[in-house]
Amino acid sequence: MTARLADIAAQAGVSEATVSRVLNGKPGVATGTRESVLAALDMLGYERPARLQKRSAGLVGLITPELENPIFPAFAQVICQALTRQGYTPVLATQTPGGSTEDELTGMLVERGVSGIIFISGLHADTSADMERYERLRGHGVPFVLINGYSPKVRAPFVSPDDRAAMRLAVTHLASLGHRRIGLALGPARFVPVQRKIEGFVGAMGEELGLAQRDTERLIEHSLYTLEGGQAATAALLAQDCTAIICASDMMALGAIRTARQRGLSVPEGCSVIGFDDSPLIAFTDPPLTTIRQPVPAMGQAAVRALLEEIGGTPAPPSEFVFMPELVVRGSTATAPYTTRH
Repeated sequence: MTARLADIAAQAGVSEATVSRVLNGKPGVATGTRESVLAALDMLGYERPARLQKRSAGLVGLITPELENPIFPAFAQVICQALTRQGYTPVLATQTPGGSTEDELTGMLVERGVSGIIFISGLHADTSADMERYERLRGHGVPFVLINGYSPKVRAPFVSPDDRAAMRLAVTHLASLGHRRIGLALGPARFVPVQRKIEGFVGAMGEELGLAQRDTERLIEHSLYTLEGGQAATAALLAQDCTAIICASDMMALGAIRTARQRGLSVPEGCSVIGFDDSPLIAFTDPPLTTIRQPVPAMGQAAVRALLEEIGGTPAPPSEFVFMPELVVRGSTATAPYTTRH
């Protein structure tokens, strides 16, 4: 026990006596200090004593489309931590190809009496989907919040990054490096974030490079938000002499780098690549990826706040909370190859 006390005390930055007081439920410990000790206990993988295990204020469902793209686990971690701090027990439900659908997962969570649900990149982002499903969910009395996607037909809080601004940041950066043939690789056209990115890209290419909309649209390739999707889109864009590729996810950007290298182009000297998300570990790729950072902590916490207001019966008017993304410049972008400069 002494070794464990020392470990926890070192992790929490407090004395062993303080750790002992917290573990034994003794009074006289500040709330912040107590939380630090419990966090240290959790981080070191120790089980909390039964007396310190919180009674749950209720279950909250979190539905994600997948977990292979590291941006979804990043959102899940922020949201689950925020819910736990508020006394709720998060339930992570993930769709699988050929397995559970969003509707099935929603039904399962409703049956289990969840207090609310947070959807990330769900059918609310798909302009071809029937939005009545969300009205039916509201009819069950289950509050919900939607991340990354927007529909005026759904009366609920939405949380999104500013996709148009993200594309302006990317295009402005590449244009300042002398790039004139800039391609955009993104997902299927029916998704709201995709449509917004295209609007931002077309606008920025017109402002920065004087390119007409029809000419800019030729530099857009739709694919899947995967490594393979990035490879396929990049192959098509390189065939159009693009010297820089903006990708709608970091996974696509890794695929873009692979395709560029297969074509004998070094990154960034022969082809610059920009990702989107700033997923965990993406700073450690080769080269480190220049990317548009989605403000995941702020977005996740805003989603939880909005949901708890809904659960508490003081909902904000249905609206979209839009967060400004940030360009993180690393090693995958550089001056355009000499032959393309004017």
